[in-house]
Amino acid sequence: MTDARIARQFVTLTFLIAYGLSGGLIVAARFGYEVNNVVTTVPELLANVPFALYILSPAIASYVVLRANRRVSGLREWLWLVFAVRGRPAGFLLALSALALYFALHLLVSGPSAHALPWFMFFLSLPGNLVIGGMEEAGWMTALQPGLDRRWGFVPSSLVVGIVWLLWHVPLFFIPGTNHESGQIDFWMFAVQVMAFRFLYGAIFRVAGTNGVLLCILTHTVFNAASFTLGIPPTTWAGTLAANTGVVILALVSVMLSQRAQTARRWRVAP
Repeated sequence: MTDARIARQFVTLTFLIAYGLSGGLIVAARFGYEVNNVVTTVPELLANVPFALYILSPAIASYVVLRANRRVSGLREWLWLVFAVRGRPAGFLLALSALALYFALHLLVSGPSAHALPWFMFFLSLPGNLVIGGMEEAGWMTALQPGLDRRWGFVPSSLVVGIVWLLWHVPLFFIPGTNHESGQIDFWMFAVQVMAFRFLYGAIFRVAGTNGVLLCILTHTVFNAASFTLGIPPTTWAGTLAANTGVVILALVSVMLSQRAQTARRWRVAP
């Protein structure tokens, strides 16, 4: 019951923070507010702080809820849970393979984008995409998806968290300055991508071991930075379906192979 209680509390607090802040930003947009995709000045950075807090709402809620339920004793233990480095090589291999597969399929099917940026923008955008993007996983992958996976299994938990994650993203389509609100990202194609990547993050967490949360954070960060640099948001159905189908198949196969490997290890150590 603890996992279920944590999940309920986490989702409630996450949405209170996220919808409260994003609602304020949507109202502020009537008076000229907009998010800055590329920050070049201190005022632009400060203007993005409320938006960053909205994006960080899962991480904030995770710490509050896990601390309240005594899953972590304080900030130091929570940070260790999130940023643990050691783990099985399979997690890193899966993350790298999934990213390569996604972008290769997308480019193969849809072709190069006219909106691609110089390669160095990938590295310049990594810090921003870590805060506004990657750190979401510090919440979803500590206080929600792993617990639901233990309770319901890999596929049901991935589907449920995918729906929650999609609903959490909805305000992005109403906040000026985001690629979502500007029309660069189609909502239904984005929904397909969101569902597919919840399978991927769930699979990475399963096969990685202790550093599963960190690998999900890094994968999310690199994905956002690469999408920004290559200029390939989900805007064509052919590319979206091909790339995300590949990601889901890779995630499912990885989980099945991991389960077989664990079963084999148990048989070897059985008396």
